[in-house]
Amino acid sequence: MSLSPEILGSIDSSLGAVFVGFALACCVYGILVSQIFSYFRNYPGDKTLFKLTVILILLLETADQAFIGHLVYYYSISNYAKPVVLLRATMTWSLILQLTAGAIVGAIVKWYFGLRVWRFSEHNIFITGLILLLTIGQLGLALAFTVESFRLPSIFAVHKLQTLGTISLGCGVLTDVVTAGALCFFLQRLRTGYSPSDSLVNNLCSYAINTGVLTSTVSMATLILYNVMPQSNLCFIATYFVLSKLYAISFLATLNTRRIIRNGRGTDRQGATTNNTNIFHLGTRLPSLGPAELGLWDKVDYPDTPVSEMPFSSYYPGAKPRISLNDV
Repeated sequence: MSLSPEILGSIDSSLGAVFVGFALACCVYGILVSQIFSYFRNYPGDKTLFKLTVILILLLETADQAFIGHLVYYYSISNYAKPVVLLRATMTWSLILQLTAGAIVGAIVKWYFGLRVWRFSEHNIFITGLILLLTIGQLGLALAFTVESFRLPSIFAVHKLQTLGTISLGCGVLTDVVTAGALCFFLQRLRTGYSPSDSLVNNLCSYAINTGVLTSTVSMATLILYNVMPQSNLCFIATYFVLSKLYAISFLATLNTRRIIRNGRGTDRQGATTNNTNIFHLGTRLPSLGPAELGLWDKVDYPDTPVSEMPFSSYYPGAKPRISLNDV
């Protein structure tokens, strides 16, 4: 049966966009799995809370990828050569649950970065409260979007929920911008004038900006495509497939680069025995880089800790630095 150009164009911008999004999501999922493997290999003594969070994110993203795969299989295999089914685009449960799983992963990561702002801002309740409020608000909107999606007759009908979806995506963009800006602002206030500690601050600021720009750019792209593309165009779904995995990667990258950023080394292998950039082994009593109780939050527990990587208190018993270099 020959298909008209209109039908072919509709399939190209709908199923074609979903397929491209699935392919990109597979690539990003592979990067995420490699990050998780590196984390458990290099940080076996890390906090149980971090390990459980990483496992939860892995399970959610694996389910997320399975939902996308089911959607592609349903339309390209189960209903192969059935253009009527493609044009009807009946809403599938897998697509709805994929949106929900992605929203939960994003909320977990944003909550974590919000707690980092809480620590580096010396418990500034206003800015931290704003970030957490935006995070909870977006998650609530995403769950409401999920409930309403079960009532839609087709995938193309998601544009009927345009207001709800736009506000939800907008909250995500705003949260990323506020979080990155707050981290940079409060980190700049921790400058000491000493080169090694200021270099640590610069590294943390650069990382906060880079991760915030990446996720907010993809969120903004999804938001724009959702609002400007025709109803039969599903390009916004393709970008959303990748979004939650980028949040997960930013979280894992934060955990995996703690030792690199802290020590200024080009490796994060736990077995390293030297630390040529540790400023405390020189006997330099410098003001540290943050609140006192931050020292244990992102602490890395080494199975056999070399002397050069011992905590600050091991060199100066009784001293209470404003922030441990373990807290990055």
